[in-house]
Amino acid sequence: MPPVSPPPSRTHHWLWPLLLLLGSITLTIAWLLVALSTRTQAGWMAVLAALEAAWMLRLGTFRAGAARVAVAVLATLLIVVAANWAIASAYMGGPMGLTPWESALRMGPALAWTLSKLANGTAEAIWLVIAVLVAWRAAR
Repeated sequence: MPPVSPPPSRTHHWLWPLLLLLGSITLTIAWLLVALSTRTQAGWMAVLAALEAAWMLRLGTFRAGAARVAVAVLATLLIVVAANWAIASAYMGGPMGLTPWESALRMGPALAWTLSKLANGTAEAIWLVIAVLVAWRAAR
């Protein structure tokens, strides 16, 4: 009788979207809390968003290549947008007695864009560029 070999191990390629979504939501909430507690935009958190996106894609067994780099950069940019929207809505809705989540749902994209442009300066733009480069490098 021939020896029985174990079946080949299969990686779960469907896991990366769930991990990326969970990590992105968690990091967006953490960014919001850091920004509210320091009363700044906390642009440096964009670098952590880039590292988190690349790590979640690796952890979720997304194959290396241009697609993983593109998804990591896109996820980083989406986290930046979501965090800035949440920060702006927290500052707008707080005085009216709304939670950040209630205010974020009521605030339109034009107001969020205007408030983000007013609150973010050169330092945050530099952090964003650094974050995109970190996402590109870490996801390769």
